[in-house]
Amino acid sequence: MKTKRSLIPLVGILFWCCCGLLVDGNDGPMIYKDPKQPVEVRVKDLLSRMTLGEKIGQMTQIERVNATFDAMKNYFIGSVLSGGGSVPSPNATAQQWIDMVNDIQRGAMATRLGIPMIYGVDAVHGHNNVYKATIFPHNVGLGATRDPNLVKRIGAATALEVRATGIPYAFAPCIAVCRDPRWGRCYESYSEDAKLVQQFSVIISGLQGDAPSKQVKKGRPFVGGKDKVAACAKHYVGDGGTVNGINENNTIVTTEQLFDIHMPPYWSALDQRVSTVMISYSSINGKKMHANKELVTEYLKEKLKFKGFTISDWEGIDRITSPPHSNYTYSVQESVLAGLDMIMVPYLYPEFINILTDLVNKKVIPMRRINDAVKRILRVKFEMGLFENPYADNSFVNKLGCKEHRELAREAVRKSLVLLKNGKQQSPPVLPLEKKLPKILVAGTHADNLGYQCGGWTIEWQGDSGNNYTEGTTILRAINATVDASTQVVFSERPDYNFVKDNNFSIGIVVVGEVPYAETKGDNTNLTLPWPAPDIINNVCKATKCVVVLVSGRPLVIEPYVEAMDALVAAWLPGSEGQGVADALFGDSPFTGKLSRTWFRRIDQVPMNFGDQNYDPLFPFGFGLQTTKVY
Repeated sequence: MKTKRSLIPLVGILFWCCCGLLVDGNDGPMIYKDPKQPVEVRVKDLLSRMTLGEKIGQMTQIERVNATFDAMKNYFIGSVLSGGGSVPSPNATAQQWIDMVNDIQRGAMATRLGIPMIYGVDAVHGHNNVYKATIFPHNVGLGATRDPNLVKRIGAATALEVRATGIPYAFAPCIAVCRDPRWGRCYESYSEDAKLVQQFSVIISGLQGDAPSKQVKKGRPFVGGKDKVAACAKHYVGDGGTVNGINENNTIVTTEQLFDIHMPPYWSALDQRVSTVMISYSSINGKKMHANKELVTEYLKEKLKFKGFTISDWEGIDRITSPPHSNYTYSVQESVLAGLDMIMVPYLYPEFINILTDLVNKKVIPMRRINDAVKRILRVKFEMGLFENPYADNSFVNKLGCKEHRELAREAVRKSLVLLKNGKQQSPPVLPLEKKLPKILVAGTHADNLGYQCGGWTIEWQGDSGNNYTEGTTILRAINATVDASTQVVFSERPDYNFVKDNNFSIGIVVVGEVPYAETKGDNTNLTLPWPAPDIINNVCKATKCVVVLVSGRPLVIEPYVEAMDALVAAWLPGSEGQGVADALFGDSPFTGKLSRTWFRRIDQVPMNFGDQNYDPLFPFGFGLQTTKVY
């Protein structure tokens, strides 16, 4: 009898082990570890076991440079990110990224409850932080394609490349409706038109996978497998409508304007079960969005039934006060009470954790608000299978910068190009060009500069200049690869008039535009064509027949130069695959792109959008000349 009784506890232990469960002291089986249990049951079980410290740790996202094993374990950190340009090492391989993410994850898994951290990265036009990743056109160009299915495929390709580095979470897409091109983030917006942005929000389904058609609770997060990533709709809400296009500024709108222009893309995002929503630095009618309970909690969470988690922008809660961080206790209090669930505190996380803990202990912030935030974070982690697969899957490594994705990016470049002029009055069209022209001049600062071609948010936060910091094809290289072997291609970055005149060129292709920028550093009050572009255009176009390819994140003041041009192409920020530009110039594919933004004549017309009174653009919304493919 004694022997038989001693077997009973052993049988019980074996039963729970066979069920994939463990026992936590006197708390019973760890139901949250059982993947067969419903997500909400697992969330409830895990939340019931967590201390205040463990809960606040889940609400904290820190920068990778601070994510040591001890920091992850001792502070119960729930999330880690790479800021723009923050990498494991220069030119890091996919495997080096995986090793770093896994090392950080080991710290999280060593905690008492073993809650995996979620790693996030700004993959806003491909996996743009990573060396040799495929860099797709920025959103302003994708909007010109008028091809939502293409953008969905780009989302799926981006998800694979992000997963190739062991990362399961992308801070994308930006679904701002940019109403003023002076804004330094306008290239992150698909269009000035809310309906068009809504259509292109389908990239969320590319990143996360298609949500099942069966009935589910509205707004519930979804990630469709290990080859998909959690997406992040940003920046909620109104960031594209700030006064004078100033980044992080105030958006002054009526309720009708807010819901007609800036809110519709978020409805589409929730229809696709987006997992997370990032809150905007900007304000609505003077109220900072990071402290806007009415729009974050009462509208997004309660009315729209969003069940994923909200996340702050980089040090976003600091900006609630002016100057930033001047009253951090107030910032923590207001942001968490407003409904922010995860706080991006890249560096000062111990201060944040201590302040939030104190505010809860003093009952300034109720425990129900903390529990709501943590429930949402855990829900996303369970939904995406992070508890079952906390570590990276090495089988995706070969997807980083693969040929298939580069061909997709090349297709996107071709379709994003907008032909604005093709031949002078009473002259035949210039494009497409013949491949057997005797002698071609390629000129301009952007013709052989991959960094300029990709723009901001590429390897570095602000972008870079040159051809050595990632892999791709410049427009000059693409032209050389396209023309006939008998054609002489001469490159001169800044040719003078006499050089062009004396060399008897068949055509001059001038590639000029903006230098890279991101966020506030891109705010521009005049939008003039940057020097030396005007001189290059004048020197080439007055001496020979010319095609100007403009590389920019937005429309610029170009009316003074258009008359001298024989053809003009808006190439936006095409990314790593410059071959797509040459494909259209030489007729291997047609020009089909349509402006997703109004192209103004003068800066005093800005902001000017389709449907405005006194609408008098240089090129209207939807404009784009077409050519036919040369067979």
